[in-house]
Amino acid sequence: MAEDDYNYKKAYLREKSARDQLETLLEDKTRALFIVNQELEEKLETVKNQQITLMQSEKMATLGTLSAGMAHEINNPLAYITSNVESIKFIKPVLVSLMTAAQKFVDKSISVSQLESILVQLNQENDLSFIVDDIDDLVDDTQEGLERIAHIVSNLVDFASLKDNVTAMADITESLNGTLKLLDNQLGTCAIELHIEKIPLTQCNLSSMKQVFVNLLINAKHACDSQFDQQGKITIKLFANKNNIYIEVADNGCGMDGDTLKQIFDPFFTTKPVGQGTGMGMAIVYNILKEHNGTIEVESEVNKGSLIRCVIPISTKCM
Repeated sequence: MAEDDYNYKKAYLREKSARDQLETLLEDKTRALFIVNQELEEKLETVKNQQITLMQSEKMATLGTLSAGMAHEINNPLAYITSNVESIKFIKPVLVSLMTAAQKFVDKSISVSQLESILVQLNQENDLSFIVDDIDDLVDDTQEGLERIAHIVSNLVDFASLKDNVTAMADITESLNGTLKLLDNQLGTCAIELHIEKIPLTQCNLSSMKQVFVNLLINAKHACDSQFDQQGKITIKLFANKNNIYIEVADNGCGMDGDTLKQIFDPFFTTKPVGQGTGMGMAIVYNILKEHNGTIEVESEVNKGSLIRCVIPISTKCM
């Protein structure tokens, strides 16, 4: 009986030792996994921040490309605003004289006949009926010009702003419409054909999607501009089925050969002259679509044009 107790105790101690070693090993592995997980989370956050910085840099580069067109768009309304202000400055002394005469009449410092004499003289010198007809147009045109400039600046600020982590249920059509307004002057050399269908809301980042549209359309425009013997044409389609939203941008530009197609999504790869491209445009488009669990397909033929097709799954879940 004593020997059985001894053997039982020995087996119990051996089992306890093994269990303690296993628990220690498990604690060590759990601690190591926790540390590795923390490091991975930190690295993931670093990568996300670097991607945001990279996208912001690409936006700044794109704004540089758009600057000449934006300057032209702002200069047009600015020119007639300046002209209208000059006309209003010419009218100002007449209005001051009229209000001064009216105030004197109200204060009874001049008589009716004196007021009539002042008005007749002002009308002979300035044609008051013309001023009455003209001043509304001057003010309305000036206000319209200022609103147009404010709208252009607002589009630029919205495009350049840091909203890259904001996702929500939204209509991607908003990004397309905003991009077309932003690039209105830039795309002026091309005929634009739009086929936009009603699409469902999906969980997405509208700011990032605007970057997708900007990069695709600028690339299509540059491809068209390189074909000097024909009118550039860009066809944009936005539609959806039960599961996906489709974005298609087609052009009749220079197209791409097989070697270019293989490298189109590689960072820093560009076919543009030095100083005219960052080589990050399509790489950023690829990453944005990947963040939306989407895909991108490219069909192209040299001297025939290209078709870019983006497929984005419809989602109601936060990314």
